[in-house]
Amino acid sequence: MTDDPKTKKALIVETARELGLQTWSSAEIDQLRRRLIAEHGEAGKTGNEYIADVLKSAGWKVQTTEREEAEDRFEEEFEDILHFKTLQDAEVSLTRLDELLRRFQAHEEKAAVERVLEIARLGKRRAEMISLNRKVEARKREEKKEIGEWFRIWLENPDAFFDWLEVRKSTPDFRDKFGEIEAEE
Repeated sequence: MTDDPKTKKALIVETARELGLQTWSSAEIDQLRRRLIAEHGEAGKTGNEYIADVLKSAGWKVQTTEREEAEDRFEEEFEDILHFKTLQDAEVSLTRLDELLRRFQAHEEKAAVERVLEIARLGKRRAEMISLNRKVEARKREEKKEIGEWFRIWLENPDAFFDWLEVRKSTPDFRDKFGEIEAEE
């Protein structure tokens, strides 16, 4: 054991106070991390995210990237948005993503718009991965392939997507594969 029983949190707070900043950017957090190592050696080693969390909990303002800020500000909206167990679920998810996209575009929230698109790309990749998984039942793989296509088309042209989807659901090919699905009200 060392002679100095200070916790890592205490070291961070003490060093931060010495620097005298009220607001912390990513660069300043990294500077603090390097100073902790220089002054305290192994006991001062920690990650930038942990330092940011300690600073926030101690009441300092931490400026994060635009993307992180958007995730924090709109966390509730992004939470639990991606569902596609069924075709109906996928349509609801895409409807919610579309609503968020338009709202964030209208308010010029660029980072939030990018987060919506990132979530949609994730949905597309997940659907495609499931559609290629031979352990999944053939009908479910076909549904996931269809859902992956929906995400792809929405990502390419969100303005035309819902018109396209109505036409797609009315085609004989779609009805033969999936029957009729009703949108949830």
